[in-house]
Formats: sequence, C-alpha cells, structure tokens
Amino acid sequence: MATFKFLTFLILQIFCILKGANSQGVEVGFYKKTCPNVEAIVKQTTAHYISRAPTLAAPLLRMHFHDCFVRGCDGSVLLNSTKGNQAEKDAIPNQSLRGFQVIDAAKSALEQECPGIVSCSDILALAARDAVELINGPTWAVPLGRRDGRVSILLDALKNLPTPFDNFTTLKTTFGSLGLNVKDLAVLSGGHTIGMSHCFSFSSRMYNFTGKGDTDPKMDQNYIGRLKIKCKPGDVTTIVEMDPGSFKSFDTDYYTMVSKRRGLFASDAALLTDSQTKAYVLSQLNPYASTFFKDFGESMIKMGKIGVLTGKAGEIRKHCAFRN
Repeated sequence: MATFKFLTFLILQIFCILKGANSQGVEVGFYKKTCPNVEAIVKQTTAHYISRAPTLAAPLLRMHFHDCFVRGCDGSVLLNSTKGNQAEKDAIPNQSLRGFQVIDAAKSALEQECPGIVSCSDILALAARDAVELINGPTWAVPLGRRDGRVSILLDALKNLPTPFDNFTTLKTTFGSLGLNVKDLAVLSGGHTIGMSHCFSFSSRMYNFTGKGDTDPKMDQNYIGRLKIKCKPGDVTTIVEMDPGSFKSFDTDYYTMVSKRRGLFASDAALLTDSQTKAYVLSQLNPYASTFFKDFGESMIKMGKIGVLTGKAGEIRKHCAFRN
C-alpha cells in the first residue's frame, strides 16, 4: 500500500513538472500586471520614427526575422560585439539592418515606466508588428514573455539565415528545421512586399547565372533589362525596390511580381518551382479574395515562438545592445 501511494505521488509530481514546463511559453497579455502600457509605449515610439521615415518599416520587420532564425527570438541580433567577439549584427546579411534606434528608444521609455521588466526581444516583436500596421499592413496579437539571450555569434547568422540565392529545397529545409511549413515559407516571403535590396543580392541573375555570362531564364527578360540600367556589373552600393511601385506599402503586389517572374531574388523565383507555394502565389493575385494579411499575422505569431527563452532562462537586458 505504501509503495502504491509513493508511486501515485511520484506520478503526480512528474505531471505537475511537465505541466509547468509546458506552460512556460509566451502569451498575449503577459505584462498586463507588471507593465500594462508596454504595447502602447512601443507603438507610440515606433510610430514616431515611421512617420518620419516610412522606409524603416522593412528593416524592422527583417530584424525580427533575422533574430528568430538565429538562436530563436531572443534579441541576440541586437547585441553589439564585445571583447573582440563578433556578434550576429556584424554578419554580412545583418549589416544592412536599420532601426536599432527604434528599439533602443522604446527600451529607454519602458525602463522609465517599468524598469527591468520588458525584454528587448519582446520589444522587437512588437515593433515589427507595429511597423507593418503603420504602413497599411495587417496587425496581430503578439504573444509576449520572451527573455533575452546572452549569446550572439557572427557565424551563427551566416549558417542559419536564409539567403536570396536559396532554391526551394534549401528554403524548405531551413524553414522546416524551425518548425515552419511550406505555407509559412510562401507567406513570410511576402514580407518582400516592402523594402529595398542591394544589387549584389541578385546581380548573378542578370550577368552570370551559370558562370557563363548568362541570365536567369526564370526571370522576365524585360525586367532584367530594366534592372541592368540601375545595376551595373560589380555594383555593391546601389539599392533597388523589391516591390517596384509600392515598396513603402504593405500589400499583395509582391505575389503579382513573382507570378510575372519578376521576383527580385532567386529565393522569390523558387516559390514558382513547387506546386504548393506556386498555388499560394496565384491565390493571392486578386486583392479582394486574398488571405495574405490574415495568413501573415498567423505565420508571424508562429515564427515569433521559435526557440524563445522564458521563465528564468536568459535575462532582461537593461540596454538592448549589451548584456547585463
């Protein structure tokens, strides 16, 4: 009888531990008691900057992507290098990121309102959402409760970030390793509806696709002709619109461009090489029947839960660019 009671007690203890572990996730309203004005403060700060420079929306969104794809959504992309160790921020794909001042300003305001409570990774997730909404894009409820990581390594960014040169197989593997499916890939690629890119990110498609001085047959040749006017061989400074004509507005035009073989990157063109992602692209061409805004919010929530630190893991940074 004593043995039975002991086993029953042990099972209950294990159940409670497992239940506690599973509940240690992010949730909407996480700061409702400890910092109830967090979302209003971040949105006000983001709006202050976006109203003056709408083009900051794209890099803020991209910053959140790049944070979550490397070590999870832990704010590691915000950290500066220390003691000679290069951080994620120093990796070539991250050197074009902008908008760190938005995160720093929001953090400063929150430290005055509720010191030591709100993580930099949560601020970044909120700012990315608010930036999209402020340029006529969708909005979504952001689950909060992330804590900040203490590690940021340049090589991690180089290894784990998707590149504009990736084919569908590589993209599917990269996204899949993080729990994102093929639909998420097609939806999140739609973030390219805003922003600019340097010519070198797609120049091989115009000048040397297979190493023989040829062009990418998957790209509209008339579009290549127009791009060549702006981007000369070896150009590493010029930037062009990823979604010409509406690169400052979050809309469905990206999918129209991709369907016409005018996606700027090889990774954009890759969406037409798979039946499922191609079907998604084509399903978004009618803006009145498009599900993109709803889908984007859902995929962003899903992405925002990748590898989060919660509970007592990590830390709540006092300054987003530095470990405590």
